[in-house]
Order: sequence, then structure tokens, then C-alpha cells
Amino acid sequence: MKNDKVLQMLGLAARGRKIESGEFSTEKAVKAGKAGLVIVAKDASDNTKKLFRNMCAFYEVPYYEYAVKEDLGRCIGKQYRASLAVTDSGFAKALESKILSGEKIE
Repeated sequence: MKNDKVLQMLGLAARGRKIESGEFSTEKAVKAGKAGLVIVAKDASDNTKKLFRNMCAFYEVPYYEYAVKEDLGRCIGKQYRASLAVTDSGFAKALESKILSGEKIE
């Protein structure tokens, strides 16, 4: 996780209060049209993944499965987090390009 650019960027976004985390807050951000990107942990339950995959498809919000709950939570200064929404469009675009390019240095 140390050199994971995506998780580092999520940490920056969290410090700038540009992240909603946890199922309820993520869902609220998507439905309110505030989410620019949704990330769900790879080890989240199948129900959680399906819920957000369908919701993001309906509301046309980019959806990605990335990292594990522990890493997602740690990078934003919280406990485990299965889902989070990035509410800043600049951060969302930058994160999406990093995820798609597979920019992860171990």
C-alpha cells in the first residue's frame, strides 16, 4: 500500500473533505448527484458490490472495485471501509485515470 498512488490520492481527497465513505453516505452522494466516482473494496460482500454496480449504472457514475476494506479505510484515516464516493470532479477524473492505467507501484 505504501507506494499505491490511488490510495495516496484518496488520502489527499479525504483530507480535503472530498470523500463520502461508508455505505449510507456513498449511496446518498450517488443519489444526490454529488459522486464523481465510486470505489468499492474488492473484498466487500457480493450484495454491496451489486448494489453499487447497479446504482452507479443507473445514475451514470463511474464504478470501480479497488483494494481491500482495510486499505480503503486506512488511506482515508478510518476503520474498514467497503465503499466510498469521491465528490470532487477533478479528483474523480484523476483517480479514474490512475485506476485505468494500473498505476500501482509495489
